Amino acid sequence: FSLLQERLRYMLALLLLLHSTDSFYVPGVAPINFHRNDPVEIKAVKLTSSRTQLPYEYYSLPFCQPSQITYKAENLGEVLRGDRIVNTPFQVSMNVEKKCEVLCNFPNKPVILTVEQSKLIAERIREDYYVHLIADNLPVATRLEFYSNREEEEKKKEKDVQFEHGYRLGFMDGNKFYLHNHLSFILYYHREDVEESQEHTYRVVRFEVIPQSIKLEDLKADEKSMCTLPEATGSAPQEIDPTKENQLLFTYSVHWEESDIKWASRWDTYLTMSDVQIHWFSIINSVVVVFFLSGILSMIIIRTLRKDIANYNKEDDIEDTMEESGWKLVHGDVFRPPQYPMILSSLLGSGIQLFCMILIVIFVAMLGMLSPSSRGALMTTACFLFMFMGVFGGFFAGRLYRTLKGHRWKKGAFCTATLYPGVVFGICFVLNCFIWGKHSSGAVPFPTMVALLCMWFGISLPLVYLGYYFGFRKQPYDNPVRTNQIPRQIPEQRWYMNKFVGILMAGILPFGAMFIELFFIFSAIWENQFYYLFGFLFLVFIILVVSCSQISIVMVYFQLCAEDYRWWWRTFLVSGGSAFYVLIYAVFYFVNKLDIVEFIPSLLYFGYTALMVLSFWLLTGTIGFYAAYMFVRKIYAAVKID
Repeated sequence: FSLLQERLRYMLALLLLLHSTDSFYVPGVAPINFHRNDPVEIKAVKLTSSRTQLPYEYYSLPFCQPSQITYKAENLGEVLRGDRIVNTPFQVSMNVEKKCEVLCNFPNKPVILTVEQSKLIAERIREDYYVHLIADNLPVATRLEFYSNREEEEKKKEKDVQFEHGYRLGFMDGNKFYLHNHLSFILYYHREDVEESQEHTYRVVRFEVIPQSIKLEDLKADEKSMCTLPEATGSAPQEIDPTKENQLLFTYSVHWEESDIKWASRWDTYLTMSDVQIHWFSIINSVVVVFFLSGILSMIIIRTLRKDIANYNKEDDIEDTMEESGWKLVHGDVFRPPQYPMILSSLLGSGIQLFCMILIVIFVAMLGMLSPSSRGALMTTACFLFMFMGVFGGFFAGRLYRTLKGHRWKKGAFCTATLYPGVVFGICFVLNCFIWGKHSSGAVPFPTMVALLCMWFGISLPLVYLGYYFGFRKQPYDNPVRTNQIPRQIPEQRWYMNKFVGILMAGILPFGAMFIELFFIFSAIWENQFYYLFGFLFLVFIILVVSCSQISIVMVYFQLCAEDYRWWWRTFLVSGGSAFYVLIYAVFYFVNKLDIVEFIPSLLYFGYTALMVLSFWLLTGTIGFYAAYMFVRKIYAAVKID
């Protein structure tokens, strides 16, 4: 009975804990309560276009400016993303309607755009730029309504609603450019429950905008900065002629609506995915592929291995066995150190560093701590984690280098700490120079670059040295068989044992298990979408690890059966074969999904894609290498060697 009481008490405590998690907020994203008439600040983030991939800061265009411009202090991730959060002159108060108000300081005096400014605005409209604003850290969205392919009767009742991030700067009609100079803000608030004596508090739960283009003559403004909007049917849009000066008014209106959406669910609008089913299908498809692979693996390899080991261990059949071909014949060479052991161990060290970083980032994001509401948190966390994971990378690299009979541990540690990060930094620096040339806010400022270099040489490098020192001092991996003095001759290999054929064969299954998720990740990076399905991503990552390990074991087994003992480098290269398919997919995505025509955006796309492919190759190559190494040690430990 006392045991039952104890259990009930435990369950009650657990329920209370779960109930209390509703009111738990991640630091920095706690709700802000507003009273009626409290100012709700509207800030600008940046201008973006999926056609140019170059973000610009808000005031790079001649928008109305407040009397004092103040930029928000940003974290590393925001700076790297090109966000430059700045205040705007929009005056919005909680639950206070505004019919139409002129934005700039001169009532009924139009803004005059010079020829250069008009040209710039026209160019940005042609390049399909979107403007991103935030109110109470909530990004602005444009509502898109359309009828789905339902039955005729249902069509009349229901429209499908989707939201577009930001609003379009303007639009083109033929060869004419039109600017959205009037913004109708629709803000939704949730009224919080308070006691009767207290004043009501409100929280902002949605921020929508309807952009309009209205000609100067149709906007009637008076001395008090108020204006009247024309009837929807009779108004002409505000044209921007890039060949001459243009006169226009920037205006806005504010409308408040009450909403049932709770503050905790306010991001759901932006994150609703209409195609969650696709993710489930892709996961189920991947799991089936992995189980199918595991089945083949266990059937073929384990049965064959058992037979091999039983044959090799029969004392009386030794003479016959020696004449046979098979993996036992290379036992005296299978652990012979490869060429360039320092570079191999350095690349594997970086692979371990990446693996630890990606695993922790996806896991933490899956728990909801890196949601899109905490801007730039994902990238900041990834950068810092990569630096701190240097200690693990160094440890594994040092131990492997010692196993491969390496002696110059200091040089090896330096190579591990600088080889992969050096390539990444070099490519990013070259791309950054091009972005600087375009005056884009996506260019990493010089102080941030210096800070990143200080992090690399001040945190990552010492930690890699520390890990390498302990890894090198540790007992090397125990190889179960001795290596012969004289290397064995390798027989001529069949065509399908070629490295490139191996890469093509080994890459297709891991890539097939994850390419649906890859599409969503590419959309998030290149088309300014939010990516938040980290639970799916975590599952896909585990499937990727399992499939890479299995493929790698199969490939190394076939190689050793063909009496080719040079498996160290080959396994690393072949296991990373799925990176080759990622590269092909990136080219396909560029041609079919993106509308990029200019040189610099194309260079940016392929530069960053090269970095992604290199990192992915290191990651999958490392997973495959360690799986194959454990397998090889296991099978040679199981046979009796004379």
